Amino acid sequence: MSNPLVHAFFIGRALSEALYEQAEGALTNTLSELGKLDAELREQLRYFTEQVIERANREEAEATKWRSANSTSFDSQPADLQATIDELRAEIAQLRSELKRYRSSRTL
Repeated sequence: MSNPLVHAFFIGRALSEALYEQAEGALTNTLSELGKLDAELREQLRYFTEQVIERANREEAEATKWRSANSTSFDSQPADLQATIDELRAEIAQLRSELKRYRSSRTL
């Protein structure tokens, strides 16, 4: 029969080695999961970025197509700014007079 102190020493030593192995395994698994999570998040971010860029390109193409289809000589030729302002003021005055006439005919 062996000495109880020596037996307790070996039990403590075996316990510490087993706990060390368990801690090492848990840490390894945790770091592995963190690595997987990081990779998944990077992939999702890359996919999201691609979607945003694709959507922006698609909307830009549609806007460009719409603008080119609806372009007039006003868009393609530089106009006299003061003449444009005068035309807009004339249109506003005409609309105001029409609105005033409409309102006066409704009150009668």
